[in-house]
Amino acid sequence: MNVRLPRPLSRRRLISTTAVAATTVLGLTALSACSTSTAADGKNSDGKLDVVASFYPMQYLAERIGGSHVSVTNLTEPGQEPHDLEVSAQQRARIEQAGVALYLKGLQPSVDEAISQSEIGTKVDAASLTSLEKHGSEVGGHAEEHDHDHGDEQGSDPHIWLDPVKYSEVAEGVGKALEKADPDHAADYKKNTAALVADLGKLNTAFEDGLKNTDSKVFITTHAAFGYLAERYGLTEEAISGLDPESEPSAARVKDLQKMAKADGVTTVFYETLVSDKTAKTLAGDAHLKTDVLDPLEGITKKSKGEDYLQVMRSNLAALQKALGAK
Repeated sequence: MNVRLPRPLSRRRLISTTAVAATTVLGLTALSACSTSTAADGKNSDGKLDVVASFYPMQYLAERIGGSHVSVTNLTEPGQEPHDLEVSAQQRARIEQAGVALYLKGLQPSVDEAISQSEIGTKVDAASLTSLEKHGSEVGGHAEEHDHDHGDEQGSDPHIWLDPVKYSEVAEGVGKALEKADPDHAADYKKNTAALVADLGKLNTAFEDGLKNTDSKVFITTHAAFGYLAERYGLTEEAISGLDPESEPSAARVKDLQKMAKADGVTTVFYETLVSDKTAKTLAGDAHLKTDVLDPLEGITKKSKGEDYLQVMRSNLAALQKALGAK
């Protein structure tokens, strides 16, 4: 069978060095003129700790833990694919004025560079707060060996927030960082961290119980974002592509997935909200499978099945239960 899959569109634009330089000068000038932040202590004019988050999972941690004591700016706009973010001149200036930067090293190279070059007081790399592993090889989506390495190890899977246990470890580290950056409100940060960790513990229990007895343990996704989740709950993720959400799968990989789906009783091909569903639907149509959303939670949009991290993760659980035949 000849399977024709859509080729991913290029999402990069080349900008001349002169244009970049001009934009940088204008952006820095504009922000310097209208900023209300006090760079010395990392707080804005309202006395709130200024926090820059690289993308939604970091924003959620900052808002849940920081509460009313922080002002959070997300560098990645809703609906934007985080991997594609190119930090603008205005965003660089925003980072410089913040008191805390929360990011996940290895996920967004442009953010990594901007933060490393900044003089911001507190830089929190989520990848350093838990262990990273390697998932997502196209030859068998679920890696046979799990190397436990930290953040800057090339090839490590950055999607730690999709494992409630690892995300909880990151939350605890973020809480301690906020306590240190803003000791006047340390008690509140500690209390809020404990509440979030408790919520994540309940979420973990829901996944454990909900996926314990299923007809199948294998699920297919468009890209390998759910390796940590699969390993945590005894499942096997088979990805059409690797860790890059828009890389093109080989014809051999597609053929293998079609055979595997039939052998393992797979019913559904999952796609995500921020990337085209054409590849998933092509594979599903040829293999006579259903399609559904499994959200990698890189951003919240109108298409998201929930208004925050916890709600979307519970929607993901329901989708997995349905696809895997939970009892």
